[in-house]
Amino acid sequence: MRAVGYQKSRPITADDALVDIELPRPDVAGHDILVAVRAVSVNPVDTKVRLRAEPAAGAWKVLGWDAAGVVVAVGPEATRFAVGDEVFYAGALGRQGTNAEFHSVDERIVGRKPRSLGWAQAAALPLTALTAWEMLFDRLDIRRPVPGVTPAILIVGGAGGVGSMAIQLVRGLTDLAVIATASRPETASWVSGLGAHHVIDHTHPLASQVAALPTGAPGFVFSTTQTDRHLADIVELLAPQGHMGLIDDPPALDILPFKGKSLSVHWELMFTRSMFRTADMAAQGAILDEVARLVDAGTLRTTLSEQAGPITAANLRRAHALIESGRARGKIVLEGFA
Repeated sequence: MRAVGYQKSRPITADDALVDIELPRPDVAGHDILVAVRAVSVNPVDTKVRLRAEPAAGAWKVLGWDAAGVVVAVGPEATRFAVGDEVFYAGALGRQGTNAEFHSVDERIVGRKPRSLGWAQAAALPLTALTAWEMLFDRLDIRRPVPGVTPAILIVGGAGGVGSMAIQLVRGLTDLAVIATASRPETASWVSGLGAHHVIDHTHPLASQVAALPTGAPGFVFSTTQTDRHLADIVELLAPQGHMGLIDDPPALDILPFKGKSLSVHWELMFTRSMFRTADMAAQGAILDEVARLVDAGTLRTTLSEQAGPITAANLRRAHALIESGRARGKIVLEGFA
């Protein structure tokens, strides 16, 4: 089967950073299903793994987690799906990725593709929707209000893939006011279009901008990027007994200043359930099914912002470069094989 992979961790400008290759078609076992991949999207995790995880000598590493496609085979313990079902999912960190014609994945972390979306639109959603959902409802528990605090949440990095989904989930499923950060006219317009009530600029101090808003101090902050840079402002702007969640990887995070306000800190990694095969691993499949229902009901929309052509090494290198530039908004998707 056709795939895109690498053997050495290289800068994305190197010709061998990602290469078109041929690999054997995967087998299925246990709860696995085999999916004929129709479209994939690119996430920051793709670029991080490319730079940090070098395969054994002579082996190929295939990246990619988001995918939408058709089930072509099922394992002996798989019961959720049948051959011909259309699915979407975000994969598992420790397995080969979705940048291939066929991909084997545990059915418990797979959802049924939204009927109203095409392949590319659907492939934009899983990883960011799962990350945003788990942070908002499993970690921060934003449906449980902070006592005496106006219901509001600040989303740092609102125009990114996760931020774009978080804005929609908060607006569609809660009554919290949404404050989102964006630094350019096009990203500010993007987050406003997704439903943010207020937009502030994360290139300037956040606390003074939030203080000038009519919302008052928010009880929740969801930081998707540059958390270490904004940490002091987050401590200042959060209401006492508030909650902060983050998903990025700051080199250090001194949360001692959080003690005075009794602030809580939550770290989210979408891959935790599949990595540790937790007792609630199947919750991810259920979340994706609910996301699909909300999409088909018109509550959520795809965050696809750029369709980068077919799934080839050259196109994936360009997508990785855009992600690494920090200027991407929404999701970059590739569809089909050249």
